[in-house]
Amino acid sequence: MLKKITLLALSAVMALSAVGCSSTETTTTETTTSTASTSTTTTETVAEEISYKGAFTLYTSQPETDAQALIEAFNAIYPDVTVNVFRSGTEEVISKLMAEVQVNSVQADVLLVSDASTFEGLKSEGLLMSYASPELDGIDPSYYDADNTYTGTKIIATGIMVNTDLVDLDATPITALADLTDPSFAGEVIMPSPLYSGAAAYNLGVLLRTEGFGWDYFSDLKDNGVVVGTGNGSVQTAVLNGEQSVGLIVEYMALREIEAGAPLAFIYPEEGALNVTEPIAIVEGSQNVELAQLFVDFILSEEGQKTTAEIGYTPIRNGVDAPEGFKSADELFNLTYDMETLVATKEADKEEFSVLFG
Repeated sequence: MLKKITLLALSAVMALSAVGCSSTETTTTETTTSTASTSTTTTETVAEEISYKGAFTLYTSQPETDAQALIEAFNAIYPDVTVNVFRSGTEEVISKLMAEVQVNSVQADVLLVSDASTFEGLKSEGLLMSYASPELDGIDPSYYDADNTYTGTKIIATGIMVNTDLVDLDATPITALADLTDPSFAGEVIMPSPLYSGAAAYNLGVLLRTEGFGWDYFSDLKDNGVVVGTGNGSVQTAVLNGEQSVGLIVEYMALREIEAGAPLAFIYPEEGALNVTEPIAIVEGSQNVELAQLFVDFILSEEGQKTTAEIGYTPIRNGVDAPEGFKSADELFNLTYDMETLVATKEADKEEFSVLFG
């Protein structure tokens, strides 16, 4: 049976005063056989061979329902492991972690937040443990850190959403990001702001360093009257309501509206997919390493990735079917760039974008 999930909604200050929650809990197994990091069997077989007990703490920016679904699936295999959860936006999650680091009282064992650039910053400060999960064999190396300090858990691709009541795609086809600069779409395109959206900031950094794009592409978008919204939600609302006919948006927001019957189409750009991957990592110094590794292995396993698809995202693991209408991992070309460079240039890119678009 599933264990009760303890939701931690404490602020950073309250958490610091409650030292000893996850960091002082002990992990026990009923065998001295190999740990999760050395097992060569599937998560299901491991569950049969070893009875894991104990608790660990997950810090995440996932929607509460998504985190709940993953933990319930994990507990279906490991019912005696309690997952304590602190959930908030990425910025608040990281602020809480860093406050705990300052007083040497880190409560988190596992981090699961939105974008790889956040993890690169934590990695540079030595706050992430290197762990090469045995489940990495099914995942493209472009989706995880070469030093194994973090690994993507799903694919959230940015593409093009079109209001089909306003655009006849047979008469005016859209297949590529470059099409958005065409005069036929003057004043009709909306994009999320990299000053507001982490995914949009990542996309900006990649496109600036991709042949055929650069600042010229964004200048062309501006000249074509592109509207810069706030987050992806602003794009969804504008296109759905007919305020704009075309928008750059993460795919699940468009495809869920299409499934609900909205007059929309979604196009994966022919140049490639701009993907964020909501990585997972184990915090350096975790007192519950074995259980943290077990959870990482589950999330990346075939069973965990099937749960990701059931929630409504593209699994990052090859060979696992994506939800209807989504492209699977092995169907997508990952349009990306060196993450260290993207992190180093992120703020300067955002500043120049702000100047360009006023």
